[in-house]
Amino acid sequence: MLLSGEADLEVCGYARSVADAVPLVQDTDPDIVVMDLHLQDGTGLDAAVAMRRVLPDLRFVFLTQDDSVNAWVAAVEAGAGAFIHKSHAATEVINAVRQVANGASLISPSMVATVLSRNNEQEGKRESLSAREREVLKLMAVGRSSREIADQLGISYATVRSHIRSLDTKLGVHSKIEAVATAREMNIIA
Repeated sequence: MLLSGEADLEVCGYARSVADAVPLVQDTDPDIVVMDLHLQDGTGLDAAVAMRRVLPDLRFVFLTQDDSVNAWVAAVEAGAGAFIHKSHAATEVINAVRQVANGASLISPSMVATVLSRNNEQEGKRESLSAREREVLKLMAVGRSSREIADQLGISYATVRSHIRSLDTKLGVHSKIEAVATAREMNIIA
């Protein structure tokens, strides 16, 4: 509705999934695609890759509520011309669409460098976790207490506490809740 009201912009279709996006771009040959990062059957990155097979010069604006490093990395990997949080003003979205349609990239090289640096930092954190720490983290994520984790894994309570302290250090967090939230954001756990 936002873009349909603009005289110089024509909305040629809507898709809610990667599977629907590819035939839509084949049928409509758009100049630009505005899409969310999270689709019913995949991600905006999946959709961008699939659509670029059909239209290699297609431009993208990611419009999403997900402002995580992973979301930014996906936008950069997709070659998006803009990454806009849904909380931004409507005029900002419309202006971004116009600018990206005219060949501009609103994701600056310094932002790309920052995003890639953060992604590398997260990758280092992911790789630093031992298999046992990952097990402890998964059990924490489903609400198990330290004693329950010890019983389930057949290890001592003190060992579980040691793993939790190690997780806190490696993830740069200060609590179990923060460890679980950070691990979810980093796609370590679902």
